[in-house]
Amino acid sequence: MNSEEIIEWTRKKMESTLSVLESELKGIRTGRASAGLVEHIKVSYYGTDTPLKQLATIAVPESQSIVIKPYDPSILKEIEKCILQSDLGLNPHNDGKSIRVNLPPLSEERRKKLASQAKELSESAKVSIRNIRRDANKHIDKEEEDSTLTEDDAEKARSKVQDITHSYEKKVGETVDKKTEEIMKF
Repeated sequence: MNSEEIIEWTRKKMESTLSVLESELKGIRTGRASAGLVEHIKVSYYGTDTPLKQLATIAVPESQSIVIKPYDPSILKEIEKCILQSDLGLNPHNDGKSIRVNLPPLSEERRKKLASQAKELSESAKVSIRNIRRDANKHIDKEEEDSTLTEDDAEKARSKVQDITHSYEKKVGETVDKKTEEIMKF
């Protein structure tokens, strides 16, 4: 790998880490209803744990409710059970054809707990980004050792990797700050 390939690899891996973080943050509840809140809940369907979004249509008709209409009505009870068992604190109502989930307002204590959960996810993402930086620097060191990169080129590549690392750590911080703001809004 040359230095440009290493830098491109680094950027792609860090972008992937940011995407995973954004996906995980969708599952954290804010004051408003969102399909992302329940779409990743795993439901046992013919012995296989399947994400809810693959088994049902998920709609948000109002800001405080979610309607889940399964493609196969025989799994209504299983979906209801999985929502109850999730750590979201939601109470689903089964009408025989669909499930309606009304979101009660969040208490201050629950908001703080959710904000803390978002912060933990951000720390985990930052650790992943730093591990990617470490791996990229190892690749650069190996290329320098094998004499495919000059000392100056290796130093420039390390500097570029560090700049990319700072950029993605900043993006992670901004993403989590935005989510925390949404959570803490009344």
